[in-house]
Amino acid sequence: TSLVDAVIAANVFILGFLLAGTLADYKESERLPGELASSLETIADEFSIIREEGHDSGEEGLKYMASLASQVHEWFYRRVRTKALMDAITDLNHHLVAIDPVCVPQFVARMKQEQANIRRMLTRIDTIRDTQFVEAGYAMAQLGTLVVIGGFLFVEIRPIAEAAIFTGIVSVLMLYLVLLIHDLDNPFDHDDRHGSAVRVSLRPIEDVD
Repeated sequence: TSLVDAVIAANVFILGFLLAGTLADYKESERLPGELASSLETIADEFSIIREEGHDSGEEGLKYMASLASQVHEWFYRRVRTKALMDAITDLNHHLVAIDPVCVPQFVARMKQEQANIRRMLTRIDTIRDTQFVEAGYAMAQLGTLVVIGGFLFVEIRPIAEAAIFTGIVSVLMLYLVLLIHDLDNPFDHDDRHGSAVRVSLRPIEDVD
């Protein structure tokens, strides 16, 4: 009957809504590691210039940035707690104070701006990976998919070969969409041992580290 078409259409609508929402966050997430690496490298470049001028504070700053980049990389795998990483970013202030007497004010102002950008991006990444997108929508999508697949068992479609192909394709596509949405919702799930094809690449952070 037309009720079957209505149930399938309603479930596809819900899945499409969830996919559009999670895909928007995923596109943003793809940019964050690169921007984060750029901010870390910018601060390190400023310390490098100060070191070339013969100041020890620049060398100490470079060592600290290498340690900070390593902590950021480990944080993505949840081996470093968010609070500890934020404290490490705050401790960067000690090195900025050390170079203040030997560099122009614009250098310090630029480094402080990059420090704020790093803190903002880490907060955003932490929010994305720890917040599930519309939990009620997930429940509806999962329930709707189960209802559709279960309903196929009671629908009479002739011939049998066409019924198997039609119900099989629709069932696989809906199950795949549910799993895809679940993966897209947390593109920073790098601590998952089962692996995921939609994880955001950490190559920019690894290159800095």
